Amino acid sequence: MRSIRPMLAAASAVAALTLTATACGPTEDNAGGDKPSASAPTADGKIKIPDDLKQRLKDHGIDLDKWRNGEWRNWDKDKWLREAKDYVNPIIEDLWDPDRMRDAERPDKPVRDEDISGDKGVTDPTPDPVKAKAVQAPYHSTAPASGKVFFDGPEGSMVCSATVVQDPAHPGKSNMVWTAGHCVHAGKKGGWYRNIAFVPSYNNAAKPTSELEKATREEIAPYGVWWSDWAQTSDQWIDQGGQTGGQGAPYDFAVLHVTPEKGSTGKSLEETVGSALPVEFNAPAVPKIAEMTATGFPAGPPYDGQKMFQCADKPGRLSVKTDQPTMYRIGCTMTGGSSGGGWVAAGQDGKPALVSNTSIGPVTAGWLAGPRLGAEAKAVYAGVSKKYADR
Repeated sequence: MRSIRPMLAAASAVAALTLTATACGPTEDNAGGDKPSASAPTADGKIKIPDDLKQRLKDHGIDLDKWRNGEWRNWDKDKWLREAKDYVNPIIEDLWDPDRMRDAERPDKPVRDEDISGDKGVTDPTPDPVKAKAVQAPYHSTAPASGKVFFDGPEGSMVCSATVVQDPAHPGKSNMVWTAGHCVHAGKKGGWYRNIAFVPSYNNAAKPTSELEKATREEIAPYGVWWSDWAQTSDQWIDQGGQTGGQGAPYDFAVLHVTPEKGSTGKSLEETVGSALPVEFNAPAVPKIAEMTATGFPAGPPYDGQKMFQCADKPGRLSVKTDQPTMYRIGCTMTGGSSGGGWVAAGQDGKPALVSNTSIGPVTAGWLAGPRLGAEAKAVYAGVSKKYADR
C-alpha cells in the first residue's frame, strides 16, 4: 500500500499521529441524534441507505449502486463528502482481508516544534521518552477493549487505534468505539474517509509479521470486523484539523457506532469482546493525575503496526494554540498508527476510565499528546448514544 508519509496520529502540532482526518464534531445536523441515521443495518447485516441520504448522495453525483463496485475510490473534490449529515459507510464484505489489513499505512504526520505554542498557553517541559512496552498476548485477556480502525483515503488504506467504550443508552451492550477525529475525517481540506471498520484484538496472539502473511482472517480478526454505520467528531476538527493536527488538535476525537460485517449474531460489540471502558469528561487536573496509560498499534518505524504496545507516564500539559484547550502530554516512543488509541487513568471515582486519545506526536517520536475531554467531547459521545438509544 502507498504510504501517507509518517503522519504520527498524535495531533497536529505534534505530528498528528494517524491524525489523517479533522474531527467531525457534533453539528446541528447530527449532534442531537434526532436526525435519520446515515445508514441502518438490515437483517442480513448489509447497510440500507435511507431515501433522504440517497438523494443527497445523488446531488453529489454519487451512485450508490456503483459504490460497492469500486466507485468509492473516486476522491474527486465534489464526491468527497464533507458535511456531518452526509456520513455514509456501506458495508463491502471481505474488503478488509488479511493482506489489506496488514498493509494499511498510518495516516498521521509528526508535528514540528514551531507549530507548538507556549508563550501564553500552558506548556510543561518536554517529557523524557518512555519506551513503549509490548502488551502481553492474548490481547483479549490483557486489553480486550482495544483494537484497530481501518479506513481508506485518497492515498490508500490507512490504520488507527481505537477503544470500545460504554454506551449509557445500552448498559453492557455497547456498540460504540472511541478514536481520533483524524481517523475518520480529513479536516478542513477534506471529508469523511471511507470503508471505516473496527477490528478488536487485532492479531490477538501477537504473531510475528512473517507468520501473518499466511494467517487467516479469523486469526487476524478473531472477534470479527465491525463496520461503522455512524461517526461523529468535533466541529473544530472538521473546520480546522489537518494531517499534522492543525488548530483542531485539542478537539481531535471521534465516536463510532458499529455493526458486524457478517450480520447480527445477537451480541453487541461489548458482549463479544467482554469489555467496554467508561469515558471521563471531567478528569482530575494534570497535577492530580499520577499516571496515564496509552495503548495503540504503532505502525511507523521501528514498529510495523502488527502488535499492540503501551506507554505509562505522569502527564504534563501542552498548548498547541493559546486560545484553545491545553492538551495532555506523556513521554512515549509509539509512532503513527497509534493515533486514536485510548488513554486510561483514574477518573473522579478512582476507577479506570478513558480520559483521552492519542492525537499528535513529534518527528522524534519521544512523546504523545491527546485532547482533554470536555463539553465538546461529551456532546459527540452523547449524540451517538442518543441516536441509537431506541434500537
